[in-house]
Amino acid sequence: MFDFDILPDRRASDSVKWHRFESDVLPMWVADMDFRSPEAVMQVLQQRVEHGIFGYPMDPPELREVVVQRMAERYGWKIAASDIVFVPGVVAGFNLVCRALAGEGNAALVQTPVYPPFLQAPANAGMERQEMRLTLMPDGSYSIDFDAFEDAIDERTKLFILCNPHNPVGRVFTKDELERMAEICLRHRLTICADEIHSDLVFPGHPHIPIASLDVEVAKRTITLIAPSKTFNIAGLECSVAIIPDADLRQQFVHACQGLVHGINILAQVAGLAAYKEGQPWLDALLAYLKENRDYLFDFVNHELPGVHMASPEGTYLAWLNCRQAAVDGDTFKFFLEKARVGLNDGKDFGRGGEGFVRLNFGCPRSMLTEALQRMKLALMKSEK
Repeated sequence: MFDFDILPDRRASDSVKWHRFESDVLPMWVADMDFRSPEAVMQVLQQRVEHGIFGYPMDPPELREVVVQRMAERYGWKIAASDIVFVPGVVAGFNLVCRALAGEGNAALVQTPVYPPFLQAPANAGMERQEMRLTLMPDGSYSIDFDAFEDAIDERTKLFILCNPHNPVGRVFTKDELERMAEICLRHRLTICADEIHSDLVFPGHPHIPIASLDVEVAKRTITLIAPSKTFNIAGLECSVAIIPDADLRQQFVHACQGLVHGINILAQVAGLAAYKEGQPWLDALLAYLKENRDYLFDFVNHELPGVHMASPEGTYLAWLNCRQAAVDGDTFKFFLEKARVGLNDGKDFGRGGEGFVRLNFGCPRSMLTEALQRMKLALMKSEK
């Protein structure tokens, strides 16, 4: 029913992914999949465009109810429709959280290496950024040093920004890990902002657990950000959801939105609703395809790319490649760009611990992934001579 082997021509579509590098470079960087969105999404967008009028939209009550139902069915998490605030993006969401909690001397804690906007958001709101490094294990996976996590918190810390599933390291944190982080945050009276945008994109054996679903007290101190954007490849439509059960915290967030953000546009509303209501068969097929891509990538990297290693991602469609032992002169990102003509994300952009890594997006047809890996292999073999 769904053919993910087709590679659409995106160079004529104003795609930032396909225009960042020169035309002979394979773009494997930004978290934007090279798959057509579900047919149901395209149909409702066509119908809405044919209507021909794009005035101010009302708040979408049906989308609210679909999100409530989705959280209950997938996670056993009971939320109310009134807990939801629509925002045009998860990045905008956690920047607004920082704005809501900003104050003289206030700080936000992040875990590195992490998606670059996490590093920028506190300063955007006038907050200090505090960091703790995830622990790189011998097998290439990452764990949390909970003593280091708590040591990073002081009287200035007001906010912890959690990324789960984690971008770029691919972890889907376990219930035990989430409970320990939540307990520390509650004890220090921190607000938790949980970026869970990749929550639908997890692989077998690694179920996603919203941190706010653990306990009523955790939910009271948590702002959860989700979206259909990564899941159904509709990021350009800018439809995201903030779930904030506590009324006072929700009001702080809404106040931070004033004059800057007002809901989501009409096309985002209809696309998000169609994706959540009718996109599951497409998503099931996508996850099976991504798992095959992940497994192929894991085997190729660890057996065919000299000096490069990776752990198998538990979630997302992003791979975190450790190139510290590769025979690369100078910058790893530049090496693959210049010698292999493959455009990746530079690990240094993800903060402390990202040095010597690159991030690769495997949300693409297998032929594109294969071509990129073969180019990288050839470049490394030439470099070793």
